[in-house]
This record gives sequence, structure tokens and C-alpha cells, in this order.
Amino acid sequence: MTDSPVLIRRDGHGVTTISVNNPARLNSLGTPQISAFIEAVEAQKDDPDLRVLVVTGEGERSFMGGANLYELSALNPPKARDFLTLIHRMCKVLRDLPVPVIARVNGFCLGAGLEVMAACDMHIASENAVFGMPEVKIGLPSVVEAALLPQLIGWGRTKVLIYTGENIDARTALEWGLVERVVPQADLDAAVAEWTHAIVESGPRAIRLQKELIREWEAMPVNDAIEAGIRCMYRAYQTEEPTRMVNAAIQRLKARKA
Repeated sequence: MTDSPVLIRRDGHGVTTISVNNPARLNSLGTPQISAFIEAVEAQKDDPDLRVLVVTGEGERSFMGGANLYELSALNPPKARDFLTLIHRMCKVLRDLPVPVIARVNGFCLGAGLEVMAACDMHIASENAVFGMPEVKIGLPSVVEAALLPQLIGWGRTKVLIYTGENIDARTALEWGLVERVVPQADLDAAVAEWTHAIVESGPRAIRLQKELIREWEAMPVNDAIEAGIRCMYRAYQTEEPTRMVNAAIQRLKARKA
């Protein structure tokens, strides 16, 4: 296996997988892994053929096991600010990517790793996955993209995670809404493939417009969000994609009735 901090795989159908490659340390996140991850994602954003990005960690034991403890131990106030800003950038590049991002959670998903997962659009986990925000147990608050957790699981459950620092299992994460699907470890890739196939089969411009609109919805009152959706539909019809795909659907319907 290469010693690159991240691995990049492309399947030829518009699906790219970026994997943190530090399995001996549960894919913990130090500056080398974070910087390489940001660079890898940013290299994808201008690819017109990109349809979906899958984020994961190498091996079966861990998605991302949190920030590197040795690096945390060497921080001072200015360095802490810079390191957390880097983690924020790692999450932000996923939220800003113009296509959906799927978190493929294969084991431990802790601290900064859970923040990265929360920054993804869709979340699927193996039954052995473990989730937690243990920062308070080492004298630190949970920060940056931990702010996304209330919109996923509500304020009460967010407080349980970040005040106690205790872990939850995959089934609890599913019940809470932290992930949308849990499958056996052996079925994880097939389950991810179901989602990626559905996205790839959809209109590529429609998917990109939908990602953009969802990001706008997050910060808008309901009435403004509705108006943004109307504007988005107008933009969709500025290309031939809707007419072409609607007509194809009509032809399929006619064929079934014949």
C-alpha cells in the first residue's frame, strides 16, 4: 500500500473515492492527512465529469479516529487556532463541492472524523461503526463543524454527545438520524454503490443545482427557500436536460402501457 496520506480512486463513471490512509493509527487526522485531503478534494471540484464523491478511511477498523493526539499535545493558542482552521477547511471543501458527498463509515468515527462525516451530504455506516465526540475527555471543547450536529440530530442529542464524550453504536446513530443507513460490513460497498448508481443515473446538472439549493436552504427562512427553489427550476430549464429526460420518461411509460 502506498504511504500517501490519502488515496484517490476513480471508477470511470463519475464516482471518485477519497480515503484517509493512516490505518495503523485508526486513520487519525494530522496535518499531513488533512492537507492532502483538502488538496485532493479541491482537485475534483472543477471536473465536469464528477458526479459523486465518496469519503472513507482505509481498512475496516476506522473511518477517521479523530485528530492526531501527538499533534494536539504540541499545540499552543496560535497553533491550535491554525490547526482547527485546517480541520474546518477539510469539512468546508466537502460542503462546497458541487456534487453530493457520501460518507462511507467503516468503524471508528470520532471527533474531527465525525465532523468530516457531518459535512458530507449522505451517511452510510457498517454495523461495527462507533461514533463519538470525545474532546471534553481530553480537556477540549467540540468546535468547528460540530456546529452541524444539531441540524442532524437535534440539540438534546448533540448535547449528550459533546457533554458526556461517550460513544454511540451504529444502530443508535441510525435511530438518532446521524446516519441514514446501517448495513453489515460485508455489504457496505454494495450499499454505497446503490446510492452512487442512483445519483449517476440522475440528471448531472439537476444534481448540481440540487446540491447548491440545499446549501442555500440551510441558511434561509422558509419563504426565501421556496423562492430560491423557483429560481433554481428556472435555471434548470435553461438547458435541454429537463426536456430530454422528461420525454425519455414519457417514452418509458408509453412502452410499459403498450
